[in-house]
Amino acid sequence: MIGTLRGTLSLKRPECIVVEAGGVGYEVCVPLSVLSELPEEGGEVFLFIHTNVKDDAIDLYGFLDENGKRVFRSLLGISGVGPRLALNILSGSTVEDFLRAVETEDVGLLTRIPGVGKKTAQRIILELRERLPSGGEKREGAYDDTLSALVNLGYKRAHAQEALERAYQRGIREIENLLKESLKYLNK
Repeated sequence: MIGTLRGTLSLKRPECIVVEAGGVGYEVCVPLSVLSELPEEGGEVFLFIHTNVKDDAIDLYGFLDENGKRVFRSLLGISGVGPRLALNILSGSTVEDFLRAVETEDVGLLTRIPGVGKKTAQRIILELRERLPSGGEKREGAYDDTLSALVNLGYKRAHAQEALERAYQRGIREIENLLKESLKYLNK
């Protein structure tokens, strides 16, 4: 498997790029958001690569950071989402916007992406909202555990996160107190 690729960008097209490394030109599919960040042809590039092996082909998908690669792989784990649709999803929005749409259960934003219908958007949200990293800042374990508990109690993730954020900003860090304070906000 190819994990990363460093080389010279020898061809830059919307459907793919070619990175020359060690005398070999590797054809790599990248989201449009990545394509816009790449240098002009002849420039040096470094990409995180997802290698997709099929019976008749080996396809490479490139990302500027590990987070993009991780989100792409998470999308591939959803029934009905293949590499092309996953690439299309990440072309239609930034990774941060996509993560925010999943967190806030924004079906509308996802359905604006070509190839993503309402049912696919709902399936993506349902399967990914607990598995993907948050688009916001990293919190400690008590925050994540409390958020999980609130979601398991039946609160929408976005509402639970808003209430938890209010409690967290007040300096509360213990899980029991975070839960009590968040529930106060949610039950107003």
